[in-house]
Amino acid sequence: MALDPADFTKCCKDSGVLMVVKCQKENSALKECLTAYYNDPVFYEECKMEYLKEREEFRRTGIPSKRRLQKLPTST
Repeated sequence: MALDPADFTKCCKDSGVLMVVKCQKENSALKECLTAYYNDPVFYEECKMEYLKEREEFRRTGIPSKRRLQKLPTST
């Protein structure tokens, strides 16, 4: 049975300092999940296109996407 990557987070929160020892099974499942995405060419292309789009927008406006997405203050 495959573990949900959120299980790793829960295990770490529950285990505290001993997470290195107690969460090995959950860590392995998380690594498998991430590796599957890293090796997926479709996912890679999707991430690449999103990055290039954000870079193009930054070059056009000079505003990083994180700041652009923040809500602008309104005057009252």
